[in-house]
Amino acid sequence: MRVFVTGASGGIGQVVTEELVAHGHEVVGLARSEASAQKVVAAGGTPLRGGLGELEVLKVAAREADGVIHLAFSNDFSDLERSIAEEGLAMDTIGAALVGTGKPFSIVSGTTFAKGRAATENDPISIAGPVGGRGINARRILDLAPQGVRVSTVRLPRSVHERYVAYGFAGILIQAAQRSGVSAYIGDGSQRWPAVHRRDAASLFRLMLEKGEAGTVVNAVGDEGDSMLAIATVIGEQLGLPVQQVPAETFGPLGQIFAIDQPASSAWTRDAYGWQPTHPSLLADLEAGDYPRTEV
Repeated sequence: MRVFVTGASGGIGQVVTEELVAHGHEVVGLARSEASAQKVVAAGGTPLRGGLGELEVLKVAAREADGVIHLAFSNDFSDLERSIAEEGLAMDTIGAALVGTGKPFSIVSGTTFAKGRAATENDPISIAGPVGGRGINARRILDLAPQGVRVSTVRLPRSVHERYVAYGFAGILIQAAQRSGVSAYIGDGSQRWPAVHRRDAASLFRLMLEKGEAGTVVNAVGDEGDSMLAIATVIGEQLGLPVQQVPAETFGPLGQIFAIDQPASSAWTRDAYGWQPTHPSLLADLEAGDYPRTEV
């Protein structure tokens, strides 16, 4: 299958590309720079020069592909509204190009919130808060299922990780600790963060491309929820820093997210698609230490 992947040079996109190529697929990866293009090549894909805002490039690539995986997001937390709008327009463009084709279109979203329990695949995605616009984008794309698009959503947890390489939102805690000299947590630290190894997440994206039914939502969750305090404690131990409570405002707009207890389950996903995470947990990867150094 010829697969068009946006965000193919990113931390998740690279391993998704590797996973697809390892299973016999051909990957065309969107690359906005020469450095990004080189990462796509290194992962086994063919780069297509262009950015998320170049809608004609997206349209043509989607039409020429046998399926699409959308992962790209600017991650500019200083202007989330702009980033979310750009993502939405790009997804709408790709989706419109796929209407009536029956081709698979797998998009990325985030695990949601369910009060007092782990969120499941059946819980509606949140459309509130600083990143609620991404939930609105995802809902709109899922609505393409009756229009001849085999669309599916892979919900990723807060921390998509791999030791020495990436830690998701836990990486923000690492960077903050390296800058400030304390390993910080919010509130009493009991709020739980779900996580998944990025290579386990990559295998689920492939499964949804190959087998996902139209309108399906899956949770790419390896660990249902480690407490923020447990995460901060491991980071503090590895960096030799004190563990300290801080106001939510310390983390800017992300503070509101970090303060929420948001465990999530992938029980249905595992049962329905035979997906089974096999790689190390978030805490195991954090306990390995030797984190990338942030300039201070």
